[in-house]
Amino acid sequence: MDSNEATTSESVSKKKGKTKKVKRKVKHDEAPVQEMEQAEGEETEKKSESGPCFPPTFSVSEIKNKQRRHSMFLKLKEEKRKKKKKERKALGDKAPPKEVPKTIENQRIYDETTVNPEDEEVAFDEGTDEFSAYFNRLTNPKVLITTSDRPRGRTVRFCEQLATVIPHAHVYYRRGLALKRVIPQCVSRGFTYLMVINEDRKVPNGLVLCHLPDGPTAHFKVSNVRLRKEMKRRGKDPTEHVPEVILNNFTTRLGHSIGRMFAALFPHDPQFVGRQVATFHNQRDFIFFRFHRYIFKNEKKVGIQELGPRFTLKLRSLQKGTFDSKFGEYEWVHKVRSKSKISFTIYKNTFKYA
Repeated sequence: MDSNEATTSESVSKKKGKTKKVKRKVKHDEAPVQEMEQAEGEETEKKSESGPCFPPTFSVSEIKNKQRRHSMFLKLKEEKRKKKKKERKALGDKAPPKEVPKTIENQRIYDETTVNPEDEEVAFDEGTDEFSAYFNRLTNPKVLITTSDRPRGRTVRFCEQLATVIPHAHVYYRRGLALKRVIPQCVSRGFTYLMVINEDRKVPNGLVLCHLPDGPTAHFKVSNVRLRKEMKRRGKDPTEHVPEVILNNFTTRLGHSIGRMFAALFPHDPQFVGRQVATFHNQRDFIFFRFHRYIFKNEKKVGIQELGPRFTLKLRSLQKGTFDSKFGEYEWVHKVRSKSKISFTIYKNTFKYA
């Protein structure tokens, strides 16, 4: 038994020695392979640092995977940007001027109705239009704000907040009266404007602005209404000071009259102590309304707080005279044009709707 155990132990020890030798040999063989892998890793790192390398006939559209196609497109775009930057840096002062990016505004077809405010004809029209009495300081604005029949809570709150923005504005409920009966009552009580807020599915969606006593009447589509409670980082509620008014981009004949209509809503002399500004910004035929309070941080920096509410207007029609849905003469009616960049279209002939 002892001799058998001795032989088995010797054989096991020989096998272990052989395995150890084999392992050592394998380790010696793996060393150059690891060096090759390290060299390949360094090369890939260098390539990744230099940027993605694409063949000359490479097209991103050939990639069928959407996410990969998007990521490759961004890589190509970044590579082109870096290349242009290096070329501009190498050229220095001789580099060509930067290209102006294409936008909807600078690609818009020039509107022939754009007017010069200093034109004699425009000045004559302004001196004889319906708002001349206001701009000659003969009348002071007084606005009546009402709603459609049976308004919901959101529309009522919107009217109340508008009354805090427009000085000398009063909110009255409609009570089922027709506008033809409301307008004579407004004229007899000295109101210069009638503002009607319409709603659909409990959301304000329309605004009728009628200048009294002789018109005109504008109908707007209202969208993106945000009340004060729905706004983040808003300032405190506005004070009773008369705000300043800013009108941007009302450059056409039609825009000129609409801008004068908005300006006549507010008194002449703003109270700068309140530091409140009402802005009507016209862009791509949408009128964006914002109400801010500005704060002087130091001699150079000014901070702005939005007070609300905010909303967007789109002009649908401009009617001569006061509101008349049956026999009113329309000076301008919105006409839907596909693939057109012309801002406002003014019809040569007026229309009568029976």
